[in-house]
Amino acid sequence: MYKTAVGGVGEAETMYENMNSPDQTYTTTPTEAVASEAVTEAASSGPVTEAVVPSTSADGSAPAVEPSAPARFDTKVVVVLRDDLKAWQELNVTAFLMSGIATSDEGLVGENYRDADANEYLPMLRQPVMVMTADRAKLASIRTKALGRGIPTAVYTEELFSTGHDAANRAEVAAVAAADLNLVGVALRGAKNGVDRVVKGARMHE
Repeated sequence: MYKTAVGGVGEAETMYENMNSPDQTYTTTPTEAVASEAVTEAASSGPVTEAVVPSTSADGSAPAVEPSAPARFDTKVVVVLRDDLKAWQELNVTAFLMSGIATSDEGLVGENYRDADANEYLPMLRQPVMVMTADRAKLASIRTKALGRGIPTAVYTEELFSTGHDAANRAEVAAVAAADLNLVGVALRGAKNGVDRVVKGARMHE
């Protein structure tokens, strides 16, 4: 799921699904706003990715969802796909790459979702995801620059379309020198300014 929001800083903002935008803002709920003071206090001692807030109210029920102050992230998540992929390949590559990002840090995934009937659903990534495209050369450059900056990176090569399990996937990547990887997609998560510099020149996916 790709989450982004529109609207200027300080204005009422609405979350939209399946849209990509460089604005890394999303709408918070009243319970998320409770943690805003903690975010402000912690900012002076180190980077804050997102305030951790309870998913339920004191009585165990799901909190009401109402617009509140926007939350900001000091990191950015970007998926870059090769620009000649078929639609099913884009979806497949994005899904696999995001599984790598979601498991790269313990705090990236939120708590379970719950509907008004108390049915529970699996948790998802806390922050927005940008999806971009680039040609082969640019994709290779992004991988090189990301690793050079120490940005956690997931890769997907063309050979993985024909493998059937994780061990085979890893074997295919391990058999190829870094400069020769036939990349069809990469995913990054790092400081905003660093990620922006690495993916500069890639285009927003349409």
